[in-house]
Amino acid sequence: MTAGCAALGALMALSVGLAPGAAADDVQSQQWYLSAMKADEMWKVSTGTGVKVAVIDSGVNASTPSLRGQVLGDEVPKSVAYGATRDSDGHGTTMAEIIAGTGAGGGLKGLAPGAKIVPYRIAGGQVSLPEENKAPSLSSVIKAIADSDAKIINMSFGSDISYDDEAAAIKYAASKGKLMFAAEGNDAKTNNNAGYPVSYPYVVGVSASDKTGKVGKFSTHGRYVDLAAPGVDVPAWCDSTFRSYCAHANGTSTATAVASASAALVWSAHPNWTADQVLRSLIDTAGRDWPRDTPSNYLGYGLIRPRKVLENPRYNPGPANVDPLAKENSVGNGGATPSTSTPPANSSSGGQTSATGATSKSSDRSLPWVAVGAVAALVVIGGAAFAVVRSRRRA
Repeated sequence: MTAGCAALGALMALSVGLAPGAAADDVQSQQWYLSAMKADEMWKVSTGTGVKVAVIDSGVNASTPSLRGQVLGDEVPKSVAYGATRDSDGHGTTMAEIIAGTGAGGGLKGLAPGAKIVPYRIAGGQVSLPEENKAPSLSSVIKAIADSDAKIINMSFGSDISYDDEAAAIKYAASKGKLMFAAEGNDAKTNNNAGYPVSYPYVVGVSASDKTGKVGKFSTHGRYVDLAAPGVDVPAWCDSTFRSYCAHANGTSTATAVASASAALVWSAHPNWTADQVLRSLIDTAGRDWPRDTPSNYLGYGLIRPRKVLENPRYNPGPANVDPLAKENSVGNGGATPSTSTPPANSSSGGQTSATGATSKSSDRSLPWVAVGAVAALVVIGGAAFAVVRSRRRA
């Protein structure tokens, strides 16, 4: 059993089922990170309209109330389309709703409800070996996305093994201007292994933070963390039956989806920006209380805050073709030396940063998302071992 499977078992044992529709208020009220990140204010400027997010996962159920009209299954190339709109365990659908769900029918409300989802399914989930062997490879999926007009690639999963074809596909996608986010993983209490794809160059690693801005105890830490996003105590689809949501889910998967949605909001507001500019704006405005050039071992460059970009119509994103993570990417996405050796403690300030990288004023160990208080929650649903040569886990 993989770490993802173990996490799923724990989730099922501890979570409370929430029926869609009848328990709508319960589901959306648990998405506390939307208010913490001041989503209502951001939506006055941008909802992600015009931005397509490719979700590589267990497939996406396009018929949930929150995703009706949001999933562009017909745009998936036939060569990699197998199972794209059939979710094997509910994980991919949760990620899609966190990114672009409309909230209709009491479903999860996406941080970027104006964005669209292009679904891709790779091997994994609770299905038979023959079924999984029909799924396309990760490298072929990434290459297909690279040649499409999707701007953002969300990868809420991990593997312990690197593959040359995957690394090459990711490098190709980066050359085509795609912005890629991947989950750090939930193994901090065991082997603390970030794995892949998060460890590949050009992939932005996302760790999970709780309502206070503190990194989740499960969240894998180290040199591959670039940003932190909501990751603790939120609802998620319980399984592939889609009968109910489960409460109190945790994991870096949702943090990754929140980061992808944040990028969609910014890119929609600034459609002429490049991936480098969108990422730089998110890094420069991230909440932190440590020097800009010494990323934290647990929260990277800080807690993602797209509102700080959207509220400034004159925001300067810097040069169009300069990689803001060039130092990290030059040595396998891990060139910077982490600045913290212990998880940050709670803090009460809401410091700001500018495009020039000025640091905020706050306590010396952590920072909240915004002045109103905390940020987010992440889900981990999923994750049976791959029924093929490699083993992937849901984060």
